[in-house]
Amino acid sequence: MLNPTPHIEVKEEGLIAKTVLMPGDPLRAKYIAETFLENPVQFNGVRGMLGYTGTYKGEKVSVMGSGMGMPSIGIYSYELFSNYGVENIIRIGSCGAYTDQLNLYDVILVEHAYSESSFALAQSGELNDILPASTYINDVVKEVAGELNIPLNIGTIHSSDVFYRQHGSVHEYLFEEKGCIAVEMESFALFHNARVLGKNAGCILTVSDSLVTHEATTSHERQVAFEQMMRIALETALKLNK
Repeated sequence: MLNPTPHIEVKEEGLIAKTVLMPGDPLRAKYIAETFLENPVQFNGVRGMLGYTGTYKGEKVSVMGSGMGMPSIGIYSYELFSNYGVENIIRIGSCGAYTDQLNLYDVILVEHAYSESSFALAQSGELNDILPASTYINDVVKEVAGELNIPLNIGTIHSSDVFYRQHGSVHEYLFEEKGCIAVEMESFALFHNARVLGKNAGCILTVSDSLVTHEATTSHERQVAFEQMMRIALETALKLNK
């Protein structure tokens, strides 16, 4: 019998798979579970942060929302890794492009996350502002994407603490100086937690808008229309479970 954490109400061993897919939006987690998993069972509803476990092609897979921002994914990923035996977390999220070479719905595999955040410094004294994804997961993602014939854009992204900036955009500077091709708000904290706990973390993103061309998708499209990213993540989970 497990002791539930303050944010995840699971008490029974084995209700959460060793590989968890983490979209930011809990409704996207619900959509993925109901659309792609067989016999999904909800394991969490605390604070509306929905989590489900089901099977995909016979293998147990979990999907759970992370919420927005590093403090939120920092809490959920830490508890999944440290309390519930999770070995692999793959963030599947949306991002804003920092280059006109990326189009809406392009898929990005994150190799490194840059951030101005103090999350890693406060959590463990980590001084690096660029953290890597797990090579173990990324190698499998590349293999899966090749098998599915889905192009990947591979590179560094910006994990930002700020969505609305009073002093204007920083996308040109971060693209030129840091090599950031897109922006989101969670990966840096996820990668850090995996590093300090000896686990594996990856991130696959779909371009939902562009800070360069100002194209954008709707909130409904962001919730349900990222099928290529979801297929890559699910097939990767299969290989990680073997």
